[in-house]
Amino acid sequence: MAITRPVPNANKTPTTSDDAAVEAFISGAPDSPKKPRGVIKGKRQQITLTMPPALLEKVDALAAELGQSRAAVINMAIYRAVEHGLTIDGLRKN
Repeated sequence: MAITRPVPNANKTPTTSDDAAVEAFISGAPDSPKKPRGVIKGKRQQITLTMPPALLEKVDALAAELGQSRAAVINMAIYRAVEHGLTIDGLRKN
């Protein structure tokens, strides 16, 4: 009796484990659209923010007055805008 190689099945449909492996491969790529940007630190995600120096000085002054960090003041301001709305040029957004 001769040993033969199995004939590959060209009609094979991918299994769920194949799908999961493909998804894991794509998600792991450095340029994956599903990969969150920034650095995860505990339950928070680090971002980069740029602002004019004059505004940064005002943020730092407010932080010192409140006894909070710069990051805390920025987080509170963003939270307030998102939760309670924001008015820009007389137009209120909620």
